[in-house]
Amino acid sequence: MNRLPEIKTVSRRTLLRQSSCAGIVLSTAGLTACSEARKRSESDMVFDPVDQILRDAVAKGDVPGVVAAIGHNGTIVHRAVMGHRALVPAPEAETWETRFDMASLTKATVTAPSVMQLWEQGLFQLDDPVARYLPEFAQNKKQDVTIRQLLTHFSGLPPDIDLAETWKGRSEAIRRAMGARLAAPVGTKFIYSDINFITLGLLVEKFSGLTLDVYVARHILAPVGMTQSGFLPDASLRPLIAPTAYDEAHVPLRGVVHDPTARRMGGVAGHAGLFSCAQDMTTYAQSLLDRRAGRSSVYPLKTETVRLMTTPQQPGTQDFRGLGWDIGSHYATPRGDIFPLGSFGHTGYTGTSLWMDPASDSFVLILTNRVHPADTHGKEIVRLRHDVATAAARALGLTA
Repeated sequence: MNRLPEIKTVSRRTLLRQSSCAGIVLSTAGLTACSEARKRSESDMVFDPVDQILRDAVAKGDVPGVVAAIGHNGTIVHRAVMGHRALVPAPEAETWETRFDMASLTKATVTAPSVMQLWEQGLFQLDDPVARYLPEFAQNKKQDVTIRQLLTHFSGLPPDIDLAETWKGRSEAIRRAMGARLAAPVGTKFIYSDINFITLGLLVEKFSGLTLDVYVARHILAPVGMTQSGFLPDASLRPLIAPTAYDEAHVPLRGVVHDPTARRMGGVAGHAGLFSCAQDMTTYAQSLLDRRAGRSSVYPLKTETVRLMTTPQQPGTQDFRGLGWDIGSHYATPRGDIFPLGSFGHTGYTGTSLWMDPASDSFVLILTNRVHPADTHGKEIVRLRHDVATAAARALGLTA
């Protein structure tokens, strides 16, 4: 079981790096979106509008609390900690050290790079059929689905394993994922699907010989220095973990993954299950941006691989998706109105999001547990992400 030890508060000068403007080539669409980022000193940046948006969201009850961070040119230029990490059974103040259930941020931050590390080793090609390595996946006309299509959500698979039926256990989840029927012809339609990343997690285990949580801990989290992150956090750490909702037996979920499929699988899955905190996620974001720009970085992939992952790899010229990362699909509201097409990121159902812009060497991290104590604010978190990103980009001196 992975343990999440104590963390130290990050300083404003954490992650200082040489700044540069990175060109973003949208290869599939043949588009280019490279803007010259304005280099501004921290004294020029006014983040009061960002804080007001966050403060209003807490006051209205859209989120119980929030931890947010804005990075620019290798520095965390703004942090915000507001509200409560828990409301029931007793209020608990939000802190920078709070651990959050990252939900689907698991897909982009750890599962996709795990797959791509193994690709760098030459163990498979992106356009190989999945069934070549997981023969049982070929059921129900899925024999032509490729690894690239899983990573971009163009496999044609439905959004999730059916949860209406009573089933439990990792082996049963695998059986149902392998036997899933297509919801659309292969390669023709963007359907965001947890089954895609459940399957990718199985491929990581197949190629590495390790369970996904162990592989991620050794080959993604440790190299980046994410010492407070992992699957299956120890029970002793629950006081630091933001609770989410209640399970089917009305037991509060705290340190247990919120996603019902991942929970039925035992807490480790390619689509959900990672727990992390603001310090680790800001470290991750800057490490990735540095590697993508060709600067010195501990991010455990090659620069060329990171650029491949963060440029469109989907068929066609709509719903821009990288390998794991969202670029321009209808889920890309955390881009706001100003960050350019060519920036990228991902969201998590529990209320987490990370959006990164290589052109300005910037990122916006928002961590909430908006499903606590009840899952009633889905539309509000979408608007919150959009508005915070727009206000943050303005504060950084960017223009649409």
